Amino acid sequence: MSGPLVVVGDALLDRDVTGAVSRVCPDAPVPVLDERTAVDRPGGAGLAALLAAAQETEVALVTGLADDTGGARLAELLAEAGVAVYPMRLPGATAEKIRLRAGGQTLLRLDRGGDPQPPGEPSEAVLAVLSRARAILVSDYGRGLVRQPGLRAALAEATAPVVWDPHPRSPAAVAGARLTTPNLAELRQLTGDAGAGTAVSTATRAGHELRRRWRVGAVAVTMGPDGAVLCHSGSTPLVVPPPSSPDRVEDTCGAGDRFAATAALALGDGALVSEAVDAAVAAASAYVAAGGAAGLHREPPRPTPNARTAEELVAKVRADGGTVVATGGCFDILHAGHVATLQAARRLGDCLVVCLNSDRSVRGLKGPERPVNPDSDRARLLAALDCVDAVVVFDEPTPHRVLARLRPDVWVKGGDYAGDGGPELPEAGLVERWGGRVVTVPYLAGRSTTGTISAARQRGLHLVKGAI
Repeated sequence: MSGPLVVVGDALLDRDVTGAVSRVCPDAPVPVLDERTAVDRPGGAGLAALLAAAQETEVALVTGLADDTGGARLAELLAEAGVAVYPMRLPGATAEKIRLRAGGQTLLRLDRGGDPQPPGEPSEAVLAVLSRARAILVSDYGRGLVRQPGLRAALAEATAPVVWDPHPRSPAAVAGARLTTPNLAELRQLTGDAGAGTAVSTATRAGHELRRRWRVGAVAVTMGPDGAVLCHSGSTPLVVPPPSSPDRVEDTCGAGDRFAATAALALGDGALVSEAVDAAVAAASAYVAAGGAAGLHREPPRPTPNARTAEELVAKVRADGGTVVATGGCFDILHAGHVATLQAARRLGDCLVVCLNSDRSVRGLKGPERPVNPDSDRARLLAALDCVDAVVVFDEPTPHRVLARLRPDVWVKGGDYAGDGGPELPEAGLVERWGGRVVTVPYLAGRSTTGTISAARQRGLHLVKGAI
């Protein structure tokens, strides 16, 4: 569907002041923070828009902007991120949240801006962008924007799917919203539920109650490291656990925004609500694992489906005196031949790292119709095999760069390279530079991805002909 993702809500100006604490204030028992860096970024609905724009999609933000230096700075940051801002006049001062941090922890938060003021009427431009939205995310931060009657009327009449990320002190979502996304604490405040029983039972009971009260399509209750619980028209909830849990959580600020923005984008692309929630849990988990809001200003590593990275695995095996084995390929449609090669490779050492061609790499090698499956799915399937210890995705046509980084002791190939008189592996010279060995392993004859795809296409053609 064409059109932007339109984020509607209260935008804030966030500043992270990071430093070091090495002493205590002499006149009070408080730590002294020596400032090292200060980073400004959009907060509130502005952060939700920023996270959505990072997914390379068109994003518009409808928000109140004050006529002050904070509002100007906020507009500048959003423009730099590629977010189109549709302002509504906001009396008073821009809300600012300043976090003082050290050692990966927040020591204190300072809020500025005073009590919120009611915004002005939505302009014709605001109403027009809502009418052509691909999806709408209402990111309510409790400062009154979504109480504005003209704006609420436009949201109620919208034809695009509406995802409502609520605030406990704010009004209900507009009736007919496709999905609302409270966390468990917010849900209990919104419904007055005492929280008896397990977290899942509370989320289920209160989620259905909120869905009934607000007359929305579904309620996805976010539960931090436990994923989400989706309450929909059926009586049985859908529990969506995260794909993995990070060893250390540095900053969860913005995880709910990441969740809601991902769900809205998925619904705008035609996904089922269950599919949208599943994608949102995975995206929020990856966001937290990459450092959350504190990691926005640094380049995140390319995610792998494993809890620890390939580099960490290789370092541990090497420190224990073990043998590191690696293999590579597209693994577009995982078949028995692949599994046989991977199992044989794993028996040659103490860990197996699979170097996986990215989607762009596969297209360059195989043509525009490949891959059949995206690299996220291919990596997840490989990581689920007992014989695979880590997966690392690379964009280049060959795995030379990732091999130079990992320096495996054994590089394994199967398929056409097995047997007498086969061509020399192109990676052989590189692997031998650090004393590694290059080997081939037997493979199952008659198994190949190309053959599997061809057979599937022929089968589909025969079925079509048989139906005529």
